[in-house]
Amino acid sequence: MDYTLKIGGEAGQGIQTVGDTLARVFSRSGYHVFTHQDYESRVRGGHNFFQIRVSDTPVMASREDIDILISFDLESISEHAGEVKENGQIVYDSSALGKLKLQEDISRINSLDIPFTQLAIEHGGSKIMANTVATGAILGMLKMKLDVLENIIKDTFKKKGEDIIKANINAVRAGYDFALKNCLTCRFVPADTSKAKMLLNTVEAIGFGALASGCKFYSAYPMTPSTGIMNYLADKEKDYGIIVEQAEDEIAAINMALGASFAGVRAMTGSADGGFALMIEGLSLAAMTETPVVICIGQRPAPATGLPTRTEQGSLLFVINTAHGEFPRVVFAPGNPEQGIYLTNKAFDLAEKYQIPVFVMFDQYLSDAEWTYENFDLSKLKYQDYRIRGEALKSLAEYKRHAYTSTGVSPLGIPGES
Repeated sequence: MDYTLKIGGEAGQGIQTVGDTLARVFSRSGYHVFTHQDYESRVRGGHNFFQIRVSDTPVMASREDIDILISFDLESISEHAGEVKENGQIVYDSSALGKLKLQEDISRINSLDIPFTQLAIEHGGSKIMANTVATGAILGMLKMKLDVLENIIKDTFKKKGEDIIKANINAVRAGYDFALKNCLTCRFVPADTSKAKMLLNTVEAIGFGALASGCKFYSAYPMTPSTGIMNYLADKEKDYGIIVEQAEDEIAAINMALGASFAGVRAMTGSADGGFALMIEGLSLAAMTETPVVICIGQRPAPATGLPTRTEQGSLLFVINTAHGEFPRVVFAPGNPEQGIYLTNKAFDLAEKYQIPVFVMFDQYLSDAEWTYENFDLSKLKYQDYRIRGEALKSLAEYKRHAYTSTGVSPLGIPGES
């Protein structure tokens, strides 16, 4: 079993919702999943897609050929019909797209016309549930069971009441039954399900790595593709006692992080490379004062604000060489979520041990792409408090913050104690 699905449509049509939901169903069914997406920097219109590869063996990248293309607009068909395999399927709602134009684009390919909107109104009570119908239909084409999806719906809408849950489940079953009955050319066979797997992207992994490393303060100004780190950590504030501060700009963000680190806690900040340009003076301050800090940089193309939703790896030399004066720094560049966890942990350890700024760099593609994992070896994570506290500090004959030592690393105490 190794199938690729692509969901295409305009911004605002719920493309990401369908993709995220299907990816969660597959991962919780025990399959291996890899996802990536492409979208424009706009709230409505344009052309976006969400691609999922699902397999019963580990997968680490997408494939060019598509088994099922779910089209919510005509452009998805004109752009991607050529990627569909000879025995693949194009799924669409002709009432929304227009039959005459469709016949020109899909004449050579198996296709399934599913009335998403009509079924949503009839079984869910609202056309807004058309995407829910589509999600059920895809599982019907794949001949998968609905129990995992129905549990996701119950969990997602539990605060909205039984009526909303029931309506969504009815919409799912309507799409599922329609696909089972009408997709006569579907030849998809699901593999046996197994233990549920974790589904995560690299920014979530960096956030988890920070938590596991004892990070207690994160400050940032939202800027794609780094905002996901702030969202992840903000969701964990109460559970892990971390403070997440949305600063007024990137200058404030890095200086807040330096202040928190100076006060005695592990701190991190993050931005895109364009926002990092505003942090340079703060970076030099961290170097001069030997204040440990971890800085996450999400790369995107072009100078200045650049292209917010596209990917590029063009800022490595900038991060290595920027700021006035020479000082040591470390730069890590994880290539997947697993590396994101371990390298973020290492970034905190080295920042604290040597009192230097340490960078974790990634790009838009890594920010959006998702992988599945069965588990992580948490024994590989390291936590050692290099700061001098309590009795260790009191036992010093004298405390000189920037004393020259044989290792080149000065003693680092806590303000108020030292």
